[in-house]
Amino acid sequence: MKSNWLNKHLGKVWLALVFLFLYAPLAFMILFSFNSTRQHATFTGFSLRWYEALLADTRIVEGFIVSLQVAFVTGLLAAVLGTFAAFVLVRYKHFWGRTVFSGMAVAPMVMPEVIIGLSLLLLMVGSFNLFGGPERGLITIIIGHTLFGMAFAMVVVQSRLQEVDRSIEEAAMDLGARPHQVFFLVTLPNIAPAILAAFLLAFTLSFDDVVITLFLSGPGVSTLPQVIFNYAVRGINPTIYAAATLLILTVTTFVVTYAFWVLHSTRNRQREMAEALRGA
Repeated sequence: MKSNWLNKHLGKVWLALVFLFLYAPLAFMILFSFNSTRQHATFTGFSLRWYEALLADTRIVEGFIVSLQVAFVTGLLAAVLGTFAAFVLVRYKHFWGRTVFSGMAVAPMVMPEVIIGLSLLLLMVGSFNLFGGPERGLITIIIGHTLFGMAFAMVVVQSRLQEVDRSIEEAAMDLGARPHQVFFLVTLPNIAPAILAAFLLAFTLSFDDVVITLFLSGPGVSTLPQVIFNYAVRGINPTIYAAATLLILTVTTFVVTYAFWVLHSTRNRQREMAEALRGA
């Protein structure tokens, strides 16, 4: 009897164990962000003191603002450059150096971040010695994150671009549209969701990065992951639990809202299609 029940519900049990493994650490961190003391092994009582300390911690607040600025600019640059690279690789099958270009474009995806950060640091130091800039800071972090995020953005856009029906573009050209009009009026709307996904992916990678940022940041410029990492190195600080909890809440709210929006849009589209079929 037990064996039959286990075979019937094995998938559900396995799924529950996977979710427990993934999210139990987050649940403990959220719980201890409300702890009344600095104890990280015993919950001594409910308190909001660490959230109050978070609002008063200028380093975390400033780091969060810097991370948003860097991630937003990085997402835009990575999405644009990744789209250009994907368009070249998909639409131009034969040109000199294509294999090298394709390999170098995706190299940051498989190369250790330590190597990327170190090489960029040497490049920035050499550029500063030769040309007097740029100094390590916000600009150098954006450059490093764009190089890293561009590879992921290119792969996302490339996969979508390969699925675009070329006959639609050819029909637009037959009707008199010029190549740039075809791109902006036909191709771009078709790959727009992939570009948005590439932007969000690059934004997330940039916001989360620590290793490359440590090499490229300068005095007075620290991102939120850097601040959290520095706090964690010096010892347990429940303030970073509070910061992480707020980030989890923000991301969860965004994901759930987006999921409901997609579900609502899908249902509306299905209803409109059903009404159109009934009218026909």
